[in-house]
Amino acid sequence: MGRGLPLMQRAGQAAAEWAVHICAPPGQVLALVGPGNNGGDALVAARLLLSIGLHVTVVMPLVAEQSPADALQALADWQALGQPTFTTLPEQKPDMVIDGLFGIGLSRPLAEPFQRLIDAVNTWQTNVLALDLASGVDAETGSALGRPINATQTIAFIAPCHAFQAPCAQPFLGQCRVASLNI
Repeated sequence: MGRGLPLMQRAGQAAAEWAVHICAPPGQVLALVGPGNNGGDALVAARLLLSIGLHVTVVMPLVAEQSPADALQALADWQALGQPTFTTLPEQKPDMVIDGLFGIGLSRPLAEPFQRLIDAVNTWQTNVLALDLASGVDAETGSALGRPINATQTIAFIAPCHAFQAPCAQPFLGQCRVASLNI
């Protein structure tokens, strides 16, 4: 992983590298993209996974004009490939879901349309790679903020948050690992 790459590029690359261990080409990947930096990380991972032969669908339930500049750039890079973004889930269950809806910044209960998407993904019982933290888990306490996504894998960037140690968060995190991003 290159030290000179911007942080979001390094996070997306780390996520893509881990995702390939879960779902190899020509598998089906669904990237759930939220309005913040986790969404940008998911878009970078989606672009990299597409480039190695995975079939990638991006679902972005809301487009936030106030998204961070890096996240907006990641969206522009995805769109420059001629790839669409959708607001609703595909009918077919993918081999893997990348959870880039919310990470460590969520501090309020999940609202619509996010809760509805998470509930639907949870019924699929497929591999879910959460970026930073499973969406719907409070980073400080590990408490559920609604009905969190059930990740089978969670990759924390730089360092794990407090929720990694909270017993109440464990059912939502799956196997946890940390990517230092060369920080």
